[in-house]
Amino acid sequence: MIIIDKLCYYSKLRYVNATEKFLFSVLTLTACILSCSIGIAVLVLTVTGILTVYKGKIPLSRYIKLMAVPIVFLFLSTFAIFVNVSKTPLDAFAFSTGSYYITGSVQGLFRGIQLICTALASVSCLYFLSLNTPMTDILNVLRKLHVPALILELMLLIYRYIFVIMHLASDITISQNSRLGNICPSTARKSFAAMASSVFILSIRRSRELYDALEARCYNGTLRVVSEDYPAKISEILSIAAFETLLYLAVIVIRLSGGTL
Repeated sequence: MIIIDKLCYYSKLRYVNATEKFLFSVLTLTACILSCSIGIAVLVLTVTGILTVYKGKIPLSRYIKLMAVPIVFLFLSTFAIFVNVSKTPLDAFAFSTGSYYITGSVQGLFRGIQLICTALASVSCLYFLSLNTPMTDILNVLRKLHVPALILELMLLIYRYIFVIMHLASDITISQNSRLGNICPSTARKSFAAMASSVFILSIRRSRELYDALEARCYNGTLRVVSEDYPAKISEILSIAAFETLLYLAVIVIRLSGGTL
C-alpha cells in the first residue's frame, strides 16, 4: 500500500467532512498561487503543516520525508534561476572561470526563493488533502461538483491499478532477488526489463479479468462505490471561512500594492 494512502486511513482528520477539507485545500492553494508572496506561502505552509501533524496526528518525521521529495526537485529545477554563466559578474555572487563567471543576481535569488516557497506551500495544501482524506471521499466530493462520470471512473480505475501494478512488481522483484537476479548491474538491467514486460502483460490480463467481473455483476457503464458522508460542523465551517477571508484580504492587499513579500 502506498504510504500516503495508508496514512490517510490513520489520520484523526479522516472523519471530518470531505467537502470542507477539499474546499479548504483548493481555496488555500489558489490564494497561494495568486499571491506569489513569500509571506503568504510561509503562512500557508505553517497552517497546513500544523493541521496535518498536530490535528491529523501524522508523524512529523514522515511528513518531513514527504516534503523533502519536492524540496529536492524544486532546488534542482530553480538552479537555472539562481545561477547564470555570463561574462559580466552580477551583484549577488560571482566565481571566475577564465573569461566567464558563474554568477547570480539578488533579483534571481529572490525570484527563486519565491518560487520554491510558493511551490512548497501548494504541495502542503495537496498533502493536507491526500494525507487526511481517502480517495473514495475525494471522488465523492468531485461527484457532488458534477465532474463527468467518465473522468471519475478513470480516476478510480487508475488509482486501483497503481496498487495492482505495485503489488505485481513487488512480487516479481522478490522472486528475482531470491534467485540472485540483481547481483550485479548487468544482471539487474536484464531483470528489470523482464520485470517490466511481465508487469505489462499481467496488468493487461488483470484488466480483462476485472472487466469480466464487472460484466458478471451487470455492469451498465457506471462504477458505484459505497462512501461515507460525515456531517459538517458549524465551528469548522466558521473557522475555514474566517481563515480564507483573512487570507484573500491579504492577497488583495499584496496584489494592489504590487508587493511580493
